[in-house]
Amino acid sequence: MTDLVTTERRGHIMLIGVDRQDKRNAWNVEVIQGVAAAYTELSNDADLRVGVVFAHGDDFTAGLDLMDVLPALTTGDPADVLPTDLCDPWDFLGEPCTKPIVVAVQGRCYTLGIELILASQVSVAASDTVFAQLEVARGIVPLGGGTHRLPGRLGTAGLRWLLTAESFDARQALEAGMVNEVVDVGAQLERAIEIAETIAASAPLAVQSALATSRAAERAERDAAAASVRESVAALITSGDAMEGMNAMIEKRAPHFTGE
Repeated sequence: MTDLVTTERRGHIMLIGVDRQDKRNAWNVEVIQGVAAAYTELSNDADLRVGVVFAHGDDFTAGLDLMDVLPALTTGDPADVLPTDLCDPWDFLGEPCTKPIVVAVQGRCYTLGIELILASQVSVAASDTVFAQLEVARGIVPLGGGTHRLPGRLGTAGLRWLLTAESFDARQALEAGMVNEVVDVGAQLERAIEIAETIAASAPLAVQSALATSRAAERAERDAAAASVRESVAALITSGDAMEGMNAMIEKRAPHFTGE
C-alpha cells in the first residue's frame, strides 16, 4: 500500500484517505492504484461492510495529475493505470467494490472527485466545497463516467457543468442531487462515518444485494458510455488541443483551442 493512501478499520467500516496534500490531493497513478487496492480489500473482506473515502488537508482533490497519468493512457489500455484485478473506484471501466461507499469532500473537488461521488452511494460535502468538471477546458473528456452520469443523474444542470467546465458550489450540488448533505466545514468526515455506521448496522448480505441490483439497472448504459470513451480518449490525448490545454494549465493562462 502506498503512503499516499491511508486506511483504518473502525469496526465494520474502512476509512480510506488520500494524503497528497503538497499537490492538493491530485490523483496520480500511485494514488489511483492505492485507492483501488483499498476498495479491493474492502470488497473481499467479509468483516468489512462499508467504505468511507475522504482526503487529508484542505482539499478533497484538485483532480487528475495529468502530467503523471496521461502518458500512461496513450496506449489506450486502461489497465496501464488501473489493473484489472483491482476494483474500479469509478465503476466505469472495471468492476466496482461490492460494498457501499460514502464520500466526504471539502475545498476543491474537481474532475475525478465529482465522478467518484457519482459512482458512490452517499456523499457529504462541507459548505466550502467547490466543484468543477474541467476536462473540456483542457482538451480532453472525463475518463471516470462523468460524460454518462453527470447528465444522466443531474439532467440539464449536469450537462451544463460537463460542457462548460464552470465551477459550482455545495448548495448547487445539493439542489441538483449530486450530494446528499451539506455540513459545516470540518464536520463532513464525522457525518460520513455516522451514515456509514447506519448502513453497517443493516444486514450486510441484503445491503450488498440491494447495491448490486441498483447497479444492474444502469449496466448496459455504463458499458456503452465506457466503450465510447475508450474509442475517443487516445485520439483526444494526442491532439493539439490537449497539448494546448496542458500548456495553458501549466502556464496559468487561458487556452486557445483550434479544433485540431
